[in-house]
Amino acid sequence: MTRSRKFLGASAIGLLLAIAPVASAVGQDNAGAQTTQQSEAQDAFSTGVVQELRAVSERHQAEVREARELEERAEALTPGEYLWMPERQESGAVTVVVSIAAQKAYVYRADKLIGVTTVSTGMRGHRTPTGSFTILQKNRRHFSNLYNNAPMPNMQRLTWDGIALHAGALPGYPASHGCIRLPMEFSRVLFGATSMGGSVHIVADTPPSAADALAFATGGARNTQMASAR
Repeated sequence: MTRSRKFLGASAIGLLLAIAPVASAVGQDNAGAQTTQQSEAQDAFSTGVVQELRAVSERHQAEVREARELEERAEALTPGEYLWMPERQESGAVTVVVSIAAQKAYVYRADKLIGVTTVSTGMRGHRTPTGSFTILQKNRRHFSNLYNNAPMPNMQRLTWDGIALHAGALPGYPASHGCIRLPMEFSRVLFGATSMGGSVHIVADTPPSAADALAFATGGARNTQMASAR
């Protein structure tokens, strides 16, 4: 009985010794597979990061190109011409900035530029006031009660003493009695985009760019209401 146990013990030890290299090889294979999987996962992650960074860079470059092209188009506008791009921002409050020096107006929706137009502001002796205003009245068919019943299509009143946005002649220089004249079609689409109480900023100087006109107006212009009752 003792010899049998010894024999079995020796056999078991031999079997273990025989299995050990195989188990070691299997363990090495598993470790190698895990290392390969980790390496592949790391490679996939790195590739994903690189692709995302490339996509971000391409989007940024596209935005820079779009902004540059928009500035060039806005700069090239001649009297009576305008840009209208409501698709750039489809919701939010509309704000208008008028530059007397540039003889242009810039329209923003939710701080995004959606329109640029040429304008004609007040001639000598009828200066267009600068400052921040709100739209007090809107009337698509309006006639002046100060200047020979002159037509003022798509009128948006800024003061009760005769200053308004409306369609009119655009000779390329200040020629109005103080109002801001707009191209006819632009005055129509702007009328439809604005709301009562909307903000209009009128500045004397030229903003650094069309995209920066709103920041320029709200940060640099005198924030005063020029309206008075008459």
